[in-house]
Amino acid sequence: MSSVVNTIKDKISGNKHEPSKQNEEEQAFTIQPHPAKTNDPRDLQPSLGGGLNTNPELGAFHARDPYVPSQQIVDNLPPAQSREELRARAQELNKE
Repeated sequence: MSSVVNTIKDKISGNKHEPSKQNEEEQAFTIQPHPAKTNDPRDLQPSLGGGLNTNPELGAFHARDPYVPSQQIVDNLPPAQSREELRARAQELNKE
């Protein structure tokens, strides 16, 4: 159906319908900028430690050993509280 409509349009307008010539466009080539910011060839080298190593927030996941506080810090810590004491403290703080 559309070919009939196109044929009628072409006869009325006087244009020949040749899709190969109408869709053909001249190729355009452009010059892309070079990725280097300076003239130093080291700028083009890939950075070491890609992926998770480049994000400083994720550095905690690359820790080697657990933190062990010194004996002085351990001696200055208050004694551990029982569950009942912690629940009472939580209720006290939630009242406000």
